[in-house]
Amino acid sequence: MAKGRTETWAALVVVGILLIPVALLGLWGFMKATATVLHPSVADIPSATGSAPAPARTEAAERGRQLVRAALTEQNLPGLSVAVGVGGDIVWAEGFGWADLETRVPVAPETLFRIGTASTPLTSAAVGLLLEQGALDLDEGIKTYVPAFEDTYAPTPPERRGTVTLRHLMANVAGVPNDGDEAGLYTRHCARPVDALQYFSGYERELLFTPGSDYYYSSYGWIAVSAAVETAAGEPFLTFMQRRIFEPLGMRSTTPESAARRIPNRATFYFPRFAADPRYGLHGMRPLDYSCFAGASAFLSTPSDLVRFGMAVNGGALLKPATVQLLQTPQRLTSGEETGYGLGWDVEHVTLAGMQTHWVGHEGTTLGGMAASLMTFPGRGIVVAVMSNISYADTETLALKIAEAFTN
Repeated sequence: MAKGRTETWAALVVVGILLIPVALLGLWGFMKATATVLHPSVADIPSATGSAPAPARTEAAERGRQLVRAALTEQNLPGLSVAVGVGGDIVWAEGFGWADLETRVPVAPETLFRIGTASTPLTSAAVGLLLEQGALDLDEGIKTYVPAFEDTYAPTPPERRGTVTLRHLMANVAGVPNDGDEAGLYTRHCARPVDALQYFSGYERELLFTPGSDYYYSSYGWIAVSAAVETAAGEPFLTFMQRRIFEPLGMRSTTPESAARRIPNRATFYFPRFAADPRYGLHGMRPLDYSCFAGASAFLSTPSDLVRFGMAVNGGALLKPATVQLLQTPQRLTSGEETGYGLGWDVEHVTLAGMQTHWVGHEGTTLGGMAASLMTFPGRGIVVAVMSNISYADTETLALKIAEAFTN
């Protein structure tokens, strides 16, 4: 009898295991069949531009339009916005698709998008300004600027402890955990970046490894960097960003996300409803409070503003060339291995127009998925920014293709 029951249970377990992929395939088929196609006709995709591109860039801009329209339809994205800078000038800026699906508001060049983790180069530049003033030291322990940091990570086991420096945090080699379940911070409000540290909990209060020994991108680390900027600047972090970066560079559309005030021209944000893929449809994103994330991912912006920023950094209009080189040089682990990441800047080698080059910039992720990309090509004098109003949009691939279209 016992043997028979065992065989029956074993058979049921096997059947259950076999039914799992069948159920998943059924769910995948249902989601695919019921997904709304947002742009059934490429020809009907709305677009808006502030001004026509210069005659010399007309052909490149037209190639760019084709690339953007293809991305909208292939990825089933609500909207996309693009800007390109060449030789210090914005030569093309255009919005495509819908900023809001319900009201059918089209994307325009001045539409504001969440830039997520693409906020970190902006914060890196703030550190650069303070380094030039002698107000910050990259190799000083972060507790000098943010005393609360030491108490926050006091539970770290002895084998992982070490002095966490500002450089460690900016290079993402400090061992600070990432946001994980971000719901905790998104439901809080922080008047200052340091306020967020009290909301870190559980494993988020232990360093993952000895500082400098490994690479792990951490938004929590960049919140601490924001707090250090505030201390060194002697004024609120957001005030410093506005006064020293946004206003001087003419970044009039760059502003912190706010759950309390209405922000004109702000896109409605969406999230994939299945498998982190917009092709299976989308949901409206729930209200979120980004205030605790500060310089880690709190900003709204436009592609044109990010292009202005990229051109100013590479052109020496914001920071000294030596400071830019310091921030954009890939860091190394204690083992000597290069990380491919500078101090708030991603550095990648690519083939552009058949030639090897490198781009320096950052992807912008929000709720775990890419929604924006900033790419600067210092050797080519090209800066490209692409943004969407849905997470898990492949803006990076599109930005690279657009850069190639504008490469002489």
